[in-house]
Amino acid sequence: MATTSKQVEPKKRKKKVSADYVAPAPWTVKNACKHGDILTKISFVIFGVSNLARKQIVKGILLLAVEALYVLYMVTTGATAIDKLINGLYGTKAEQVFVNGLPVQSQEEYSVTILLYGVAAFFFTVCFVWFWTVNVRSAYKAQYLKETQGRAPGFLDDILDLKDGRAYVSMLFLPILGILIFTILPLIFMISMAFTSYDSGHSSHFRWVGLANFKTVLSDNGGQVNIHQFMSVLAWTLIWAFFATFLNYFLGMFIAMVINRKTTKFKNFWRGVFSLSIAVPQFVSLLVMHSMLQPEGAINRLLRSWGWIQGSLPFFTNATWARVTVIVINLWVGIPFTIMQVTGILQNIPTDLYEAADLDGANWWQKFRNITMPYMIFVTTPYLITTFTGNVNNFNVIYLLSGGDPTPVGASAGKTDLLITWLYKLTVDKYDYNIGAVIGIFTFIVLAVVSLLTYRNSGSYKNEEGFR
Repeated sequence: MATTSKQVEPKKRKKKVSADYVAPAPWTVKNACKHGDILTKISFVIFGVSNLARKQIVKGILLLAVEALYVLYMVTTGATAIDKLINGLYGTKAEQVFVNGLPVQSQEEYSVTILLYGVAAFFFTVCFVWFWTVNVRSAYKAQYLKETQGRAPGFLDDILDLKDGRAYVSMLFLPILGILIFTILPLIFMISMAFTSYDSGHSSHFRWVGLANFKTVLSDNGGQVNIHQFMSVLAWTLIWAFFATFLNYFLGMFIAMVINRKTTKFKNFWRGVFSLSIAVPQFVSLLVMHSMLQPEGAINRLLRSWGWIQGSLPFFTNATWARVTVIVINLWVGIPFTIMQVTGILQNIPTDLYEAADLDGANWWQKFRNITMPYMIFVTTPYLITTFTGNVNNFNVIYLLSGGDPTPVGASAGKTDLLITWLYKLTVDKYDYNIGAVIGIFTFIVLAVVSLLTYRNSGSYKNEEGFR
C-alpha cells in the first residue's frame, strides 16, 4: 500500500533577543510603552526615575518637581475646583451662622469664581497630561542613549543643545507660554460662558444650561436677540469688512501710484502729509467727526447757512446714511495706512517688467492689470486677510463714530453695529455674558473660515518662491 506522507510545516521559531538588544529609536510614547525597561515604566508614574538612574540628576529633579507641584495643587485646590465646575457651579450665598453662640456672616462664593478656577484647573490638567508625554519620552530617550552611547547627556549638554541644536525651543518657549496664559485660557473661559445662564438676571449665581443660549440666538423667539437680528448684523459686518478693506486698499494704491509716478513733483512732501495724518490719534478724529455730523453739528449748520439744505442731513439717524457715512469716514482714516504699506512694494516691482511692456506697446491699463496688480495681490494677500479680519473686529470706528446707531425700538443691536460692537453692548451694557459669548464664538468661526479659505487658495500660500 502506498502511504501518503503529510507535509509538516516547520514551526516558526521565536526570535531570540540577544543580551545586547537595544531598544529602537525614536523615543516616542509608543516605543516607551513597548520597549521601555523597568525604570522607564516606573517613570510613567513617578516622574524622573529613569533620568535619575541614568545620572541626569537635574532633569530628573525638575521632572519630579513638576509632578509634585501638580499633585499638591490638585490636592489643595484643583480637585475641588473641577468638582465644583462639573457638579456645582451655582456657588453659595452669604448666610448668618452661629459659631460658639456668636453670629458670623459666611463668605459668599460666586459662580464666576468657580467657573474661572474650574477652567484653570482643567487647563492645568491638560497641560500636565502633555507634560506627562514629555516625561515619558525623556525617560525613554535616557534609556536609549545609555544603551547606545554608554551615557545619557547631562544638564550642561541639554543647555548647550537648547542654545544651538534646538534653539527654536528656547526661543519660542516664552511666546507660547504667553499665548497659552493670556490667549488660550481666557478664550476657553469665554467659550464656557456660552453654556451657562450668566446674564443680567443671574450675575452672582448661575448654572450650566447646555445649548440653550445657542438656541436663543438661532431661533425666532421675538426677543431682543434672535436669528433675524443675528443674520442682519452678520451680513452688515461682512459688507462693512469688504468695503472697508478693498476700498481702502485700491484707493490707497491708486494714490500711492500717483505719488510714485516719475512726473509727480514733491513726492516726499505728499508722503509726509499722509504720514502726519497717521500721527493724529484715531479716537480723537472719530470723536470730532461724530460731533461734527450730528443734526446740530458743524457740517449741518454750515450747509444750512449756505442754503444748500433745509433740514439736517440724517448722518446717523437713517440706516443707509449711517452705513455709507461710516464707510466714507473709514476711508479718510484708513487710506494713509494703505499708502504707507504699498509704497515700498510699488518701488520694488522689477522695472524690467515695465520696460518689456513698453517695448510691446502696452498702455497703462494693460501694465496695471498684468504687472502691477498681480504683483501687489501676490505680496499683500496676507496683509489683506489681516486687514479684513481687523475690519470685522473694527470696534473703534463703529463705536466711536456712530455708536451702532440708528437702533430700532426693542432691538439690542443698531443698524451699524458689527458683531464685535454688539458683543460689547450685550456684555458691558446689558451684562448678558452668555449671549455675548455665543456671539464671540460665531465671530471666531466666521473669521477662521474666511481667513483659512482665502489664504490657502492664494498665490502667496501655493507659490512661496515667486510671484505668479
